[in-house]
Amino acid sequence: MADREGNIDAKDFGLGIPQKNGEGFFLKGNAHAPWGMKDRLSRIFNPKSGHSVMLAFDHGFIMGPTSGLERMDLTIVPLIEYSDCIMCTRGALRSIVPPTCAKPISYRFDVGTSILTDLNDQTLQDIDEAIRLNVSMLACMVAIGDPVHEGRTVANMSKTVDMGNRYGIPTLGVTAVGKNLVRDARYLGLASRICAENGANVIKTYFCEEKFEQVTNACPVPIVIAGGKKLEEKAALDMAWRAIDQGASGVDMGRNIFQSDSPVGMILAVRAIVHDGASVEQAYEMYQTYKSENQK
Repeated sequence: MADREGNIDAKDFGLGIPQKNGEGFFLKGNAHAPWGMKDRLSRIFNPKSGHSVMLAFDHGFIMGPTSGLERMDLTIVPLIEYSDCIMCTRGALRSIVPPTCAKPISYRFDVGTSILTDLNDQTLQDIDEAIRLNVSMLACMVAIGDPVHEGRTVANMSKTVDMGNRYGIPTLGVTAVGKNLVRDARYLGLASRICAENGANVIKTYFCEEKFEQVTNACPVPIVIAGGKKLEEKAALDMAWRAIDQGASGVDMGRNIFQSDSPVGMILAVRAIVHDGASVEQAYEMYQTYKSENQK
């Protein structure tokens, strides 16, 4: 029985050695997934680059009308065409996302408390709702290290995996970072691995300044990074570049795109890094050029 005492710190992460992925599928850790799940994952992730630019705008389910999301019909809808996948709630999906957008949906499957109360007290929706909405992935948050809600959120994700497996829908394990938890490689590696061990097909977690490659190497399924709070544009592009360089399979950005002073220019610059291998300088120049040519 594993416990906290007597553990030896992990050190052999096989850095620089790609994970053997099995034959016939491009995405790390999903070679043995059923056909329908591979089909959905192949729409979320570009089979040529192996990466994805996901546009997240599910913030309102705990934060309300945060900056940039007051009128999603005006700020988000124009960005959808530049994304590979959108991450949102059922309310946003039904009210503002055009059914003709033809983008795969990473669907916020858990619901719970807001920023006004104790975060992470989550429950799950009905899988029938996700099927009705034709979603491509079920997103469920796990609060590793939360003394009150860790067990409940891990159980939620396990149930999400079970329901998703029943209908061929992959699960995105979303690692939450509590007020008293440090965003370092040790914690993020632990949280990401727990999600993967419990069956998540893809993990969404944060980038960390040191040893992020250990987080990606120790996770047997793809990691996409959360954008987090708004950064200066060049800093956000640098974060995306370093994450991809250290093994991430994509980004799931929201505020660093829709709160930018040129949201389209920013998502195009992020795409250049994620899919085309652009440098930070090249991507930032692309952003500046688009911004200057499209100023109103």
